[in-house]
Amino acid sequence: MTRDRRQPAEWEPHEACWAAWPSHAELWLDNLEPARRAHAAMDRAIAEGERLELLVRSEADEASARAALTGADVRYHRIAYGDIWLRDTAPIFTVEPAGGLTAVRFRFNGWGGKYLFSDDVVLSAQVAGAAHVADHELPIVLEGGAIDVDGEGTALTTRQCLLNPNRNPGLDEAAYARHLAPALGIARLVRLEDGLQNDHTDGHVDTIARFVAPGVVACMEPAQGDPNRDALARVIQSVGATRDARGRALEAALVPSPGAVVDADGALMPASYLNFYIGNATVVVPTYGAANDDAAVAAVAALFPDRRTVGVDARAVLTGGGAFHCITQQQPAVPAREER
Repeated sequence: MTRDRRQPAEWEPHEACWAAWPSHAELWLDNLEPARRAHAAMDRAIAEGERLELLVRSEADEASARAALTGADVRYHRIAYGDIWLRDTAPIFTVEPAGGLTAVRFRFNGWGGKYLFSDDVVLSAQVAGAAHVADHELPIVLEGGAIDVDGEGTALTTRQCLLNPNRNPGLDEAAYARHLAPALGIARLVRLEDGLQNDHTDGHVDTIARFVAPGVVACMEPAQGDPNRDALARVIQSVGATRDARGRALEAALVPSPGAVVDADGALMPASYLNFYIGNATVVVPTYGAANDDAAVAAVAALFPDRRTVGVDARAVLTGGGAFHCITQQQPAVPAREER
């Protein structure tokens, strides 16, 4: 018995990981070089187990990336992009029941019109072409960071993002379910409430709840004086009261939160240890110079005993609005035919 098209869980085998080199000096300002160093550390860790498909905008940017990634398994693609948030601007790769991949492309409107670059609007089609896979476009706005899947029919999301009128005015939860079931193989959409404060994505779920195994969801336990304390407590409560598409009660696996992480002006940033990338050989966890950095890396490592877990300073990347999950998009490895 075969499956329908599905988005595999992130811990399933990858062929490659797609990312884009930080390049826009006018966006990153003094954080450009620190963001490149963090990106390179992430890239080298990911490349321990899978090929990196890296977008670069110019000859100079490619030279910069090559110098930072000497010896790593990287293929470079000269493709224009607005910024590096490929989780949201690249396609979501899905597995077909008869074998092969499809790049499912959603419309992108700059997180509700906040940061819209013309190159990002068409980027998903260009990545699909560079990956040499068939593509399928859905006529709705959706970012990859707005959902997190277990590969078995269940997806996490937040109402704050999914039902925000700045994405798809008039589209309700039932309508989303009708779109996402055939496109990504989602049979049950678990709707949490709000995301982190000062998150310009309007509450992407990949900063507050992540599937780490079938039936197991990593959640952040609030730190002392955590500004997101109430929202994180609600996430833990909601996960513990939910069943997945196969009828299993979800288990909340707790990871410490970083607490209040602020920028140079003292403004709260949406820092999350859950914005990690699960690679074939490594799990790359963002750190922020916070008291709970080591404890969080250890907690994530305990969830993935068959992988090396590494913490990488993500403060410079966070100044752009996200961390390592936000800047990556996995391309699954596909057997000739999927069997249930």
